[in-house]
Amino acid sequence: MQNSEKKLNLIIDIDGVMTTGQFFYSEKGKVLKVFGPHDADGLKIIKDKLNILFITADKRGFPISKKRINDMKYKIELVKDGKRYEWIKNNFGFENTIFIGDGISDAPIIRDCLFGIAPANARIEAKRWARYVTPSRSAEGAVCDACIKINKVFFDGKTK
Repeated sequence: MQNSEKKLNLIIDIDGVMTTGQFFYSEKGKVLKVFGPHDADGLKIIKDKLNILFITADKRGFPISKKRINDMKYKIELVKDGKRYEWIKNNFGFENTIFIGDGISDAPIIRDCLFGIAPANARIEAKRWARYVTPSRSAEGAVCDACIKINKVFFDGKTK
């Protein structure tokens, strides 16, 4: 999955960034996740400027995440938390990657990538290394905030 274009990569962890991070279970298992309404709008600002990929370690909830991400017309990969660092390093390179994450296992990626971002309600370990902590919480516009910031930092705030 090597990047053939020279565009920067934006890799976004789904659970706890695009979603509230909560899992809703019934006797049938995991049944839904809460995604916010604003993030898709933010992604539209930068979608043609970067290679955008979503990742999740949530195998049981993968069909739910896949449905949402595919509805937005983006790609999604299932990557275990403990394998994420090496996966990104080997497939994309940190020097070409902007990463948005929220968890303990995301902190080293946030630290080592070109530009690391964490939502306002991320784990302290993730926020400690982030170059930008969004004013909004996960599923409440954190990705939209991140997209606006990325556009300003890397593309002079131009929308097209």
